[in-house]
Amino acid sequence: MGKMTPEVHPVFPSWECTVKGGCVQKNTSLVLDSDYRWFHTADGTTNCKPNGLDPELCPDPKTCAENCVLEGVNYPDMGITVNGAELTLNLFKNRSNGLEKPSPRVYLLANETTYDMFSMLNRELTFDVDVSKLPFGTNGALYFSEMLPDGGRSLLNPAGAQYGTGYCDAQCFTPSFINGEVTMLRP
Repeated sequence: MGKMTPEVHPVFPSWECTVKGGCVQKNTSLVLDSDYRWFHTADGTTNCKPNGLDPELCPDPKTCAENCVLEGVNYPDMGITVNGAELTLNLFKNRSNGLEKPSPRVYLLANETTYDMFSMLNRELTFDVDVSKLPFGTNGALYFSEMLPDGGRSLLNPAGAQYGTGYCDAQCFTPSFINGEVTMLRP
């Protein structure tokens, strides 16, 4: 884990409701997916994945874990803001250098190191979405993705869920942290 930017998860409360007990607030928070984080050398600022993994810094998972770290993020700078139980993800964020970056994926944390795991058998999920300012032709999605509760935390991946590791889908087009180590996908 990097030391340049502190990882401070935005508090994002959720509720669990039952007929018998009513609704009980859970002290959950959000974490940014590891794919949207700066992955740089442990002793400097060299990017470890400029276009895929740098083959000199990451010839194999063990060496990559020794050479590179995931950095913490400033959530508002990434277009992620929370106001109580309201989450805003800006699709594009104007940057000081003039570039725009697409808004990233976020996950729900049960605590600082563990994803909130859902068991949906005989349950339902409700949420409201304000699409009044959503630009034409854009897509917003909320979905379940099975990951390890700790994000695959291991000796080769000490960051785990705390830094948003463990996600990969059928595309998995960028280096990701899966099952405790960085994947070695190459073009």
